[in-house]
Amino acid sequence: MKLLYNIAVHLAKLVLKVLSLFNNKLKQGEVGRAETFEKLKKAIKKSDYTLWFHCASLGEYEQGLPVFTELRKLYPKHKTVLSFFSPSGYEIRKNAPFADVVVYLPLDTKRNAKRFIDVVHPELTVFVKYEIWPNYLNEIQTRGLKAILISAVFRKDQSFFKWYGSQTKNALFAFDHIFTQNEASKKLLESINYKAITVSGDTRFDRVLNQLQIDNNLPFVTDFKADKLCVVIGSSWPEDDSILVDFINNYNGKPVIFIIAPHNIKSKQIEYLKASLDKKTILFTEKETKDFKDYDVLILNTIGLLSKVYSYADIAYVGGAMGTTGLHNILEPAVFGVPIIIGNNYDKFPEAFEMIANKGVFSIKNNEDLSVILNKLIEDQTFRENSGQNNFEYIKQNEGAINKVLQYLKCN
Repeated sequence: MKLLYNIAVHLAKLVLKVLSLFNNKLKQGEVGRAETFEKLKKAIKKSDYTLWFHCASLGEYEQGLPVFTELRKLYPKHKTVLSFFSPSGYEIRKNAPFADVVVYLPLDTKRNAKRFIDVVHPELTVFVKYEIWPNYLNEIQTRGLKAILISAVFRKDQSFFKWYGSQTKNALFAFDHIFTQNEASKKLLESINYKAITVSGDTRFDRVLNQLQIDNNLPFVTDFKADKLCVVIGSSWPEDDSILVDFINNYNGKPVIFIIAPHNIKSKQIEYLKASLDKKTILFTEKETKDFKDYDVLILNTIGLLSKVYSYADIAYVGGAMGTTGLHNILEPAVFGVPIIIGNNYDKFPEAFEMIANKGVFSIKNNEDLSVILNKLIEDQTFRENSGQNNFEYIKQNEGAINKVLQYLKCN
């Protein structure tokens, strides 16, 4: 199985190199990985004490950030290496303030793993959610270095729990401790005789609760909202936009303003979205030259504002689950006590199941479903406020994952 895995990694390397000729995102990753070792050698000395934090992409970074931040306080003299595999994480967080160096993680070959650990020599490695790289983890284990996995989620259809998954299953045993989001994940680990487990919950709950401690005021949103009801559409994809645009164009009820934060902010996509809207629409980049009072829809053709914009929402729609790209973070609006609408493809997101059962999140599958629930949330204030309160209480009930991780590290 080890041989097959390593062959597969080398084949993946060749495939990525070819595909990167035709895909800008893949090209960014290829170029970035080629620069990794040079960046590390410039930033890390053999005499340095180091911590290594690894995330697949931006979502895992958001989960890990509360732990990363606290660990910097716990290890103030250590240098911190932050690695990503995906350009969507690296390009947005390549200047993360808590990290001394941010890099792309080279592919999981034996040679790359040895070189990486030689240079970084981490005293503690923290992987997030389900980042399992067998060669890197084997190198960590062989050298007797400490590693933990946080906010882990496992499903019975994953290779760790199949007869053909011995390579990835064995890699799990390189972790000194695994912190799972739920009891089901713990039971799956126990089924393969892994015992060093704590059900800590999801660190994202602590992350979003921190949002309440900062100033979320955005004067341009204050001006745009005025005294109207506000629907925030966060991280939408074209499949989300298609049904939302139809609703917005045909809506003629009480005064409502819509703020759309598309996942893709490339100019062509933004122009297409704006042109599809019949209501008066303004872009974020036009806010200095136009009067917000004249507009019904604001499109955020920028990044980094959505978590604060959610504080203005009376209702939120979170994208990603109308298609197959994956549901975006529904905890961000939930912490502000906002009812949330999502698509119907959320199988890999346990919080969605729980929040739907808790009557704060509503799943739709088509235009008709959207129209029914969105109109009800707009027209029925009591229903809207109760639904939002259900979401806030759910967040509060699930805080504390960071403390469990830190308690373990302080004692070990």
